[in-house]
Amino acid sequence: MASTFFGLTIGTSGLFASKTGLNTTAHNISNIETEGYTKQNVNQSADKAISTFNTYGMLGTGVKVNSIEQSRSQYYDEKYRSTNSESGLYGERYYFMKEVEGYLNEIELEGFTTSFDNMYNSLQELSKDASGMTVRTQVTNYAQSMCEYFNSLYTNLKSIQNECNYEIKNQIQKVNSIADQIATINKQINTVEVGGENANDLRDQRNLLVDQLSEIINVETSERELGTDGLKAFVVKVDGNTLVDTYEVNTLTCKPRTDKRNLCDIDGLYDIYWINGDQLHPSSGTMAGSLKALFEVRDGNNLEDLRGGADEILFGETQLRITDTNINNVADLNIPPQGALSIGNGMYTYNSFEVTVDDEGKYEYVFQMAEPTRRNYDQGVTVNVGSKVDYKGIPYYMAQLNQFIRTFAENFNNVHRTGQSLDGETDISFFTGYNVVSGEEYLLGNFNNTTDTDVTYITSDTNEEFTSYYMLTAQNLRVRSAVMDNPSMLATTTNLVDGVSGNDVVEKLIALKGDVNMFKQGDPASFLRTLVAEVGIDTKASKETSESQKNILKSVSNQRLSVSGVDSDEEAMALVRYQEAYSLSAKVISVMQEIYDKLINETGI
Repeated sequence: MASTFFGLTIGTSGLFASKTGLNTTAHNISNIETEGYTKQNVNQSADKAISTFNTYGMLGTGVKVNSIEQSRSQYYDEKYRSTNSESGLYGERYYFMKEVEGYLNEIELEGFTTSFDNMYNSLQELSKDASGMTVRTQVTNYAQSMCEYFNSLYTNLKSIQNECNYEIKNQIQKVNSIADQIATINKQINTVEVGGENANDLRDQRNLLVDQLSEIINVETSERELGTDGLKAFVVKVDGNTLVDTYEVNTLTCKPRTDKRNLCDIDGLYDIYWINGDQLHPSSGTMAGSLKALFEVRDGNNLEDLRGGADEILFGETQLRITDTNINNVADLNIPPQGALSIGNGMYTYNSFEVTVDDEGKYEYVFQMAEPTRRNYDQGVTVNVGSKVDYKGIPYYMAQLNQFIRTFAENFNNVHRTGQSLDGETDISFFTGYNVVSGEEYLLGNFNNTTDTDVTYITSDTNEEFTSYYMLTAQNLRVRSAVMDNPSMLATTTNLVDGVSGNDVVEKLIALKGDVNMFKQGDPASFLRTLVAEVGIDTKASKETSESQKNILKSVSNQRLSVSGVDSDEEAMALVRYQEAYSLSAKVISVMQEIYDKLINETGI
């Protein structure tokens, strides 16, 4: 049977429940602008009724607060994070594509076009006065200006690659920092919730950290009970690998490569490894986030690696021969002199390579391995040299510039070598390159001489007497120093007997400007205009996709906020509702007080 003063207990429970609702509403309102905050609701129910052993049966005992819970949807959380990863990916791509576009636009504005036209205008003047030293000097100076433009363009593209590489390290440090914070919060949450309470604000902090992490790299989260004491395990996974397992963190590290994957890669590009030694591949098809974009921009070669089939390979061999390759043109060859290759699924490194080209144009590559093969491989096994990344990044644009430089320089040199200098010298190369380490100038030839006249020989060894155009890049292009120092070496005619003013070679050099057969895109200027247009289209596509992903992310965020966000109107209504409930509960207590006063003071004997 209920106590005589039972009504006070019921009224008091209403006061406490209403006060809890008011406090929770105040907490929601005060955090309406707090990033990552989730609306909290009071979950209450009628308290357990008691039997009165009377005909009217059970008697209610008031209200009880069961919990204060978050209004959160796991579905919208997962949807937001996957969309955030895509937004981070395309946003980072667009950021760096704008930089690439800005540098390559100079080709048509004040860079290549201006210096290229100046060089050919001076050649036109040279055709009128082939013996004039002043105009000869102008030709060499304008040609060197064009070389310096490409040198500068290489430096600028290299700076983007270096920026990406530096940012990769920063992002990995950020990932590790977030992972450490999540592990710490997991411990705090379990400490609170082991007593049966909900650590709502701590969970908000953890969810915000996971949201931030999802912009860098796509993540998956899961939570499960650990026994029956309220402890929970919270796991964060990246590409199937565990980053955080409750209190434990699987740290990621950046290790600089000891080999290059593309000819013009800067030194010390980072690869990412888990603490157990397994490598993380952010550019794989299953990854997303800004980290993937950084790897794509830094390493993207549009899948243009060297591929071919190998002869049968026996265990312990140190020489690898591959044929039927996808690259059969020196101008397109952008593998490094020393680098990495894969045989099937096995990774190896090589110290040097040689290429022979027979009279039918078939290429054969022979690699001198830095380590012996670790197993037998069947004939025809696929060999990949370098790495292939399905994106047009810095290596791709550098390769395009190298292709232009090599092709144009070779055609120009081939014509120039047919002529004679004012001193009667012949076989003079006009353009050349140099070893960026030693500063030694290369002597570019048709290719190295061999005993077989039907075979062209290319080598990555720069100690040979003649160097292949493979070693000529946007970084080291220059006018041959002997020609720069002595413009009389500029060849203008094939036969000085006809007079020093002969200009048949100059006329052929001038004709190269409009040679539509030099490139598949047409003449030299058309090749670079096509490249500029290509990067413009890629940048526009990146911009449109980035903006589209931002809009999608905003839409998903609004959907999530419709469930978990704090609405000022709703909270204002809740405030009034709880205020009224509190007042009514207080009124109940007031009425009960009057009843008990009447009962005790006025009916007592």
